[in-house]
Amino acid sequence: MNAAPRGTDSGKRMLRREFLSVRNRLTEDDVQEKAAQFAARAADLPALCQVSTVAAYVSMGTEPGTGALLDWLRGRGTRVLLPVLLADNDLSWGEYTGPGSLATVRHPGRMALREPAGPPLGTGAVLAADTVLLPGLAVDHAGIRLGRGGGSYDRVLARLARAGADPALVVLVYEGEVVEALPHEPHDQPVHAALTPAAVHRFAI
Repeated sequence: MNAAPRGTDSGKRMLRREFLSVRNRLTEDDVQEKAAQFAARAADLPALCQVSTVAAYVSMGTEPGTGALLDWLRGRGTRVLLPVLLADNDLSWGEYTGPGSLATVRHPGRMALREPAGPPLGTGAVLAADTVLLPGLAVDHAGIRLGRGGGSYDRVLARLARAGADPALVVLVYEGEVVEALPHEPHDQPVHAALTPAAVHRFAI
């Protein structure tokens, strides 16, 4: 799939619909099977298997499943931070200590999210991460990530840049979501790698 950078906003919206349509055809069994494959594949990526702290996220619906990966990281002694959505769409963080440390939170106008139930660590907690695992609908060969358009992770990436932090940025996608080119804007920050059930894709950025 190719996508020119012109008409960026409308192009991104169209691509989001297309990728979501494909994801929505996955069954729960499909998602669970691939989630186990993501966790197994993580051992091939030093940014996940050789670091102290990973800022990750809790997958929902047909997103690439993170549950097995979170437990794999924690089992290795890795500190795992998970996002807490704030009213202004920014992200605070909390620590993941196992499935029992999560609570279902219903945000007005949004789907219910699974978030850390422990003490909030604040928006700056992500600065301690060696690796930030980003959600995405697709990524291209230049490392440009297509997000859902909410802007929460743009704020996270901007915060990291302002602080001079330089964690590894990794996006979790299905194999068919690694594409040749995506529309992008000057502020879009490329990721260093993509993890799929079948492979690790590294980008020269």
